[in-house]
Amino acid sequence: MRLRPYTTTLPKPLMPIGDSHSILQIVLDQLASRGFTSVTLAINYLGPLIQAFVGDGRRWGLDIDYVEEDRPLSTVGPLFALKDRLPDEFLVMNGDILTDLDYADLLHTHRVSGAGLTLATSERVHQIDFGVLDVDAGRIVGFREKPALRYPVSMGVYGMSRKTLGPYPPGLPLGFDQLVLDLLAAGEHPATYPFDGFWLDIGRPEDYDEANLTFAQLKPLLLPGRPEPGPAVPGSAVPAPVGSGSAVPAPVGSGSAVGERVEAVRSGERG
Repeated sequence: MRLRPYTTTLPKPLMPIGDSHSILQIVLDQLASRGFTSVTLAINYLGPLIQAFVGDGRRWGLDIDYVEEDRPLSTVGPLFALKDRLPDEFLVMNGDILTDLDYADLLHTHRVSGAGLTLATSERVHQIDFGVLDVDAGRIVGFREKPALRYPVSMGVYGMSRKTLGPYPPGLPLGFDQLVLDLLAAGEHPATYPFDGFWLDIGRPEDYDEANLTFAQLKPLLLPGRPEPGPAVPGSAVPAPVGSGSAVPAPVGSGSAVGERVEAVRSGERG
């Protein structure tokens, strides 16, 4: 909704970036280049367009299947119906992100951490336009003139363990914000994966404009050495079951996506 009117006829993951790529195309290229072999897309809004464009994933060398929401389930809810198909560790991500994050290393780091959830984080700086007062018992004890506040934010990319989904029934709408709060309330503290590279969350029209204006410079960073994919085959969305290796869910579109990186997770090697 935040990208209207652009998304009136296209779901956000299919919004074009530059002359020849969509957001989802870039994400799938990146996952394939990092050794992932299967992906599940959770779709809702204009989902048939995503299926027609992506098909079964063969042009990326991926096995792609779909989970269709009959109602909005937010960013974690689509995964609850997949619990029996998922491996012990997998990747989850939003479908509106451009980043050069190493997805394979994030999953490897999550796997060895033992945490139930690992959040990729990026540092953001917020410039305060006023003098900030430190007050104690009605007295000023400190003063900072227009300070810059630095804080880590979630990038919308996560390493997750299947055990984290255990308490939740299929069909329950749940966002990542509530999942994190539930884990904290249970005394289970998610891990972080600090990242200082490029990251753009395309949530507003100005973010989308920035991505298009800078894509020529960003393309070597986002898609190093990747060949142009062949044409899509409309209607070729053949469900591909997630294997027994290392499925990698990635929420793409109005929901989530799941993919598999067999050799890296089985061997514990970095991608």
